[in-house]
Amino acid sequence: MGTAGRATDALTRRFAAAGIDTPRLDARMLVAHILNIRPQDIVIRSDMPLTADQADALEDMALRREAREPVSRILGRRGFWSIDLAVSADTLDPRADTETLVEAVLEAMPDHTAPLRILDLGTGTGCILLALLSEFPAATGVGIDIAEGAVSTAQANAQDLGLADRAEFHIGDWTAGLEIGGDFDIVVSNPPYIPDGVIAGLEPEVRAFDPMRALAGGSDGLDAYRVLAPLVAGRVRSGGLVAFEVGIGQADDVSALLGGAGLEIVWNRADLGGVDRCVCARRADIPQGPRK
Repeated sequence: MGTAGRATDALTRRFAAAGIDTPRLDARMLVAHILNIRPQDIVIRSDMPLTADQADALEDMALRREAREPVSRILGRRGFWSIDLAVSADTLDPRADTETLVEAVLEAMPDHTAPLRILDLGTGTGCILLALLSEFPAATGVGIDIAEGAVSTAQANAQDLGLADRAEFHIGDWTAGLEIGGDFDIVVSNPPYIPDGVIAGLEPEVRAFDPMRALAGGSDGLDAYRVLAPLVAGRVRSGGLVAFEVGIGQADDVSALLGGAGLEIVWNRADLGGVDRCVCARRADIPQGPRK
């Protein structure tokens, strides 16, 4: 592994043999991290040498990746939307699918200068709330998570992004027992929605490294939505927006739960793979939202 280029090639072969879907990308990210350069610069700096200490550190990371630990957890960070976030053992690893929810909210609330109030239930790293606050400069938000470690991670991310003065985070089982006054303009959530019987068949990067409580959604994956639908209906103000991330094939069921809780004008937004990934609803009689 004497140079950046040779190290990248060697790790690419090893990661491919381990069944990793993105072997070269992952190799570049690890080599770039060790050398403190950008992954896209590996090609033009392929002759950059590794010291013995750097080679040893890279080997330790490579062994972890071969064991299917995600690169984001090895590096402790994940890019999401336009922001960079720390991840921890208590947080779900933010994924591109969740950016669909951010897109849906931005489209549904076109006045990005409004002083909105946002509630994020099951905040994890704070990725959804912090991404929205970065796009709504006059907004403030509250994030809630049952895991103390997740709340600490979200608070640290808000501080790193310069958003701590507009974001507060609390430990709680959804909103039970929390004194959070007032209603919200936007309520968002990416709750656990994987059916319990499916979890054993997930990729190792998910089932072995994401916290189980952030994955397991009960026998049909809908347990959290049954709790959340009436809860959010009572916390979103008239004209406000509710946006939930959902799993494959769950959009109709989640829409029915929101409708049954008294929310109206439900529509879905698909992710880049064409899967309905976000269900949105309004509280009140307002023009129907976008259909994607």
